[in-house]
Amino acid sequence: MANLIQDAKERVSEILQAAYEQAAEKGELPAGAELNGSVEIPKDSANGDFAANHAMAGARALRMAPRKIAEILAENARLEGTWFRAVEVAGPGFINFRLSDKWYGDVIAAIQSEGADYGRCDEGRGRRVMVEFVSANPTGPMHMGNARGGVLGDALASVLDRAGYQVWREFYVNDAGNQIEKFASSIDARYQQLILGEEQVAFPEDGYHGDDIRELAAQFRDQYGESCLEMDTAERHQKMARFGLERNLPRMQEDLRRYGIEYDQWFYESSLHESGYVAESVEKLSRRGYTYEKDGALWLATSRLLADRLRAAGKSQEDIEKLALKDDVLRRANGFYTYFAADIAYHRNKLEQRGFDKAINIWGADHHGHVARLKAAMDALGLDGEHRLDVVLMQLVKLTRGGEVVRMSKRTGKAISLTDLLDEIPVDAARYFFNSRPESPVEFDLELAVRQDSENPVYYVQYAHARICTLLSTLAAEGHGVPETAEMSLLQHETEKELLRQLAALPEEIRLAARDYDPSRINKYVTELAARFHRFYTACRIKGAEEELLKARLLLADCVRRVIALSLGMIGVSAPEKM
Repeated sequence: MANLIQDAKERVSEILQAAYEQAAEKGELPAGAELNGSVEIPKDSANGDFAANHAMAGARALRMAPRKIAEILAENARLEGTWFRAVEVAGPGFINFRLSDKWYGDVIAAIQSEGADYGRCDEGRGRRVMVEFVSANPTGPMHMGNARGGVLGDALASVLDRAGYQVWREFYVNDAGNQIEKFASSIDARYQQLILGEEQVAFPEDGYHGDDIRELAAQFRDQYGESCLEMDTAERHQKMARFGLERNLPRMQEDLRRYGIEYDQWFYESSLHESGYVAESVEKLSRRGYTYEKDGALWLATSRLLADRLRAAGKSQEDIEKLALKDDVLRRANGFYTYFAADIAYHRNKLEQRGFDKAINIWGADHHGHVARLKAAMDALGLDGEHRLDVVLMQLVKLTRGGEVVRMSKRTGKAISLTDLLDEIPVDAARYFFNSRPESPVEFDLELAVRQDSENPVYYVQYAHARICTLLSTLAAEGHGVPETAEMSLLQHETEKELLRQLAALPEEIRLAARDYDPSRINKYVTELAARFHRFYTACRIKGAEEELLKARLLLADCVRRVIALSLGMIGVSAPEKM
């Protein structure tokens, strides 16, 4: 697939290498040196479309002033048959290249020929990656952190797919362990309170206090009456946990589906315990010499594993000791495995049993301390945690309305859940706003998210798409359909060239978004594309233009429409034809 930005950079280097060889043959530059350098896009297009620093990078080897080298290279550069119409020397030795009409025409040709695949690249080379995201405890409603993690994970998976990876989306269901026992005991306490009276039954101090627990307890009583009071506590808790999960999980799935998120698999923690895979994984760590027994429990020598990793990274023993590293319990004295043991088994399952080349997790920033420990455990299992397990940590979300922080839902009077949020604002707005840089906190203005003006970025982009659709429809009614070809060299206005350069940038933006695990680049890209279209539309008349120019501008507008829709689709936002 075409990446005309990257291809043009490579052509610049090739032209300069050929110029160097010709200059060396003529005796203008010393022979036998390597001409290396980088090619960048200047912030100001007055400095050319691409700027190369090869003359400055090669000054020491060539033993000549960079400016002089640059002038010799520019004189020997051959542009015939290339994408460039001019080369200039600037400043201390930059070599600036200006694009020809051919390159701009090839941008349009690439969008037309590749269609829905425009922007795809082979950065991933078919490697299999799992993106695990949200993975909220199924013990209550999903909150704002889950809402943000859902968008970041889903958008990242889409970006990775377009960058040439085989992508698998997964939700890890924590349906075992302490939080499920706490969930069941909370339902049980409310159930008994309904029958015996609240003053007769103490509620667990660390229980779940939400109204959703009261609702589940009432539903359980309606279905089973008082019959479960006589059951063994463990049996009753097992029944209540199953009852609660059978209602909470479909609700979570429905909320996420409404949010535009579908998973390839919902993976259950309980399956790891029932299959014996947790025990087997812990046994494998023991065989490798990374566990020990103390106080009746089995421990992982996490501190030793982390110290080894830190030493390999160049840390001194003194620095390592200052960190006061600690070990982790894998199996308690009562024989139950910890959540960390299950987490190790789950990631071993991803990398070893299912053979993903890479596992990517979207976690809240409060999991920061867990990252290195889990990577170290993967190293101990021989699974190269440093390179095969990546964790994207996301910061908190702050909801505001009219400048005031919002913590409660107007509809329910409770802490705002994902359901409450989507009842108040459009899904498109939620997805667009939450797909921001993960390492930055998000301030989500609920009033801005529903405004229908240019201050609302998602509306601004969607309006550009709808505006083009209306334009195309109007001109089609007048007999001016979108042409298959047009004389693109007629597009000489700066706003037209700005727009073409932005269209050409999508493949590179996708590549970088995949490389950096930063799908927010697509938000920035499509917002800038919409801004450049609006500027073009204001400056350049389409309707009423001379016939050949009208065709070229009409084709340009249609390509913008396609790329806006494609970009919005990548982050799960719709591209309406009317607004």
